[in-house]
Amino acid sequence: MQKIVPHLWFDKEAKEASRFYTSVFGKDSKVISVTTLHDTPSGDVDTVTFEIWGYKFMAISAGPLFKFNPSISFMVNFDPSQDHDARKRIDDIWEKLIDEGEALMPIEKYDFSERYGWVKDKYGVSWQIVPTAMDEMMSKGTPEQLQSVTEAFLKMKKFDLAELEKAYKG
Repeated sequence: MQKIVPHLWFDKEAKEASRFYTSVFGKDSKVISVTTLHDTPSGDVDTVTFEIWGYKFMAISAGPLFKFNPSISFMVNFDPSQDHDARKRIDDIWEKLIDEGEALMPIEKYDFSERYGWVKDKYGVSWQIVPTAMDEMMSKGTPEQLQSVTEAFLKMKKFDLAELEKAYKG
């Protein structure tokens, strides 16, 4: 059982957004259930449970009280060296997410990655397509390595993966 489930608050678009996300990510993604709750403080609201790549999410249509912002984003990790179709799949996901959305960092080659992008989709939800190497450094390093990598990336306007790997290795 997944212990933490992201819960997304939409004005009226929970069902529409859930169908959109499951279509964007395709395989191992599906809408599980849709329920309407009646007579809540927000009136009748739709709640949706859905999965993206096997990870459970919930969504609610409960009015315009809250808005998404890029301070919270979902990171989509990929490793092109391990997956020969990664570039095509990531480009396809990017094209679907950017449609009616906004590029916060256009998907392109950066110093730290052959393919990286940060997008705010048409619902206001932010997604980062990130290099697996950065995630591995931040999750597997010793405290000293993490400190060194953090100090290195805080100085960068754009990530320089070679410099981060150098800091990681000491």
